[in-house]
Amino acid sequence: MLLLQVADTAAKLIDTTAKTTQQLAQIPAEELRFGDLLLKGGWVMVPIGILAVLGLVIFFERFFTIRKASQNESHLMTQVRSSIVTGNLEAAIALCKNSNSPLGRMLQKGLLRIGRPIKDIEGAIENIGKLEVSKLEKNIGIIGIVAGIAPMFGFLGTIAGVIKIFYDISKTDNISMGVISGGLYVKMVTSAAGLFVGIIAYVCYHILNMMVDKVILKLETDAIEFIDLLEEPSK
Repeated sequence: MLLLQVADTAAKLIDTTAKTTQQLAQIPAEELRFGDLLLKGGWVMVPIGILAVLGLVIFFERFFTIRKASQNESHLMTQVRSSIVTGNLEAAIALCKNSNSPLGRMLQKGLLRIGRPIKDIEGAIENIGKLEVSKLEKNIGIIGIVAGIAPMFGFLGTIAGVIKIFYDISKTDNISMGVISGGLYVKMVTSAAGLFVGIIAYVCYHILNMMVDKVILKLETDAIEFIDLLEEPSK
């Protein structure tokens, strides 16, 4: 008789457990929305967002500026060469002035120095080249700063969240895993956001630097060609 009661109780317990499991399975899981996570990140998400916008604005402004400066100016060198060979320096100067490009301003400065020692011409072209490069590099360093401090803001938000979680535990004595993990995953959003912004800014920073390096190489090549052109009649 006792065995029958135990078996009946076990059967009822198994049936209840199965029904509970089935009911839990039918409960729809709460969706993890990206927008909600960003809002739950706290005040640290504000400076991270500002850094993201600042970095993107500077990147696109510099990208189009540098790309314009890196356009092929071989036709300008050809026209300047023809004008110099024919002795028409005024036309060569006008061509450089109208081009409104870094190469044009460099060649114009060199043409205006014709008649002076070749070292003076080289020095003038080099100085203008440095000024043009500094214009292209304007604000690129800010993107490097964004790449460095955005992850730091993210970690700061996470640490601040962890401190708050343990402070709340010390006040309520509630150390359940739900309380800890629930607050911690929200605060780790700031770390993820900071790392994401930092990685994007890091990539953008190096893309712009590579573009500037290409422009510098081209300007140096054209400057050498121009100096060789000026030395040709004396050979």
